[in-house]
Amino acid sequence: MSFSPDFTQHSPDATFYPAGRRSAYNGGNPPQSPQRSKQPRLASANAGGSFPRQTLREPQRSYPLSGNPPVALAPQGAALRTEVAHEEDSPAELTHPDTSFPSLISPNISADRLRTESPIKLGILASGNGSNFEAVAQAIKDGQLSAQIQVLIYNNPDAYAAVRAAKWGVPAVLLNHRDYKSREDLDRQIVQTLREYDVELVVMAGWMRLVTSVLIDAFPNKIINIHPSLLPSFKGSRAIEQALAEGVKIAGCTVHLLRLEMDSGPILMQAAVPVLPDDTPETLHARIQVQEHRILPLAIALVASADF
Repeated sequence: MSFSPDFTQHSPDATFYPAGRRSAYNGGNPPQSPQRSKQPRLASANAGGSFPRQTLREPQRSYPLSGNPPVALAPQGAALRTEVAHEEDSPAELTHPDTSFPSLISPNISADRLRTESPIKLGILASGNGSNFEAVAQAIKDGQLSAQIQVLIYNNPDAYAAVRAAKWGVPAVLLNHRDYKSREDLDRQIVQTLREYDVELVVMAGWMRLVTSVLIDAFPNKIINIHPSLLPSFKGSRAIEQALAEGVKIAGCTVHLLRLEMDSGPILMQAAVPVLPDDTPETLHARIQVQEHRILPLAIALVASADF
């Protein structure tokens, strides 16, 4: 089933209930945030850009999202090293949406259209901070997403995403790309790990590696990626800097099915935000990231319901 381009203003007060699960959003409106002053046969799921430091906020409680026991984390300390731009430069926690700026999300999906008989089993790949991992975990906790995070795979030993996974009781598996002779070797190990954890849908949430057909063919139409631009504009790394350099007036983020070509594949959902005259990469990223945290759980529910 396909959606018509109903690109309407998204209400921050609306609660989304995929998979037929309904619960109140803390009894009403969310509080507002404080104001801010060519390699062949390769695909990319990098988020790009450099991002601001934000304040950590502990969730009200933590509990396992998976039946699997947590695993030990790698030591922290060394700087992240990636072949492309870092996902984020410092740990950032989820915040309530800043409702002072308008946002548009499309498609405008009715919760009644999304139903699954059982929670979909997720494997999340991240290279850095992992705030989108946290957004998915929080949506599950809040009853807004019928899913279960089976495992987090990360490739940088000091990725903060692993800390987040431990807090939520999700197994975190380090697959350091530096330990593999080729991208295909790394992807074979990723596939093996995902299968060991019985993963049904792979979510690339700031995975800063080019991936190969080894991974894509193992999960056909079951790998999604989030990218901080309104694709097909501004593919690749530093998408936010690209947008600012071109002087666009609207920016945003996209969730899409992964294909071999970098940042390509069928678009599942997009969110748009205004670009302000005095925006920097940091301020624009912060505005876009609020929308990333909104649409990634929605897109997961969309794929789980097979209603796209």
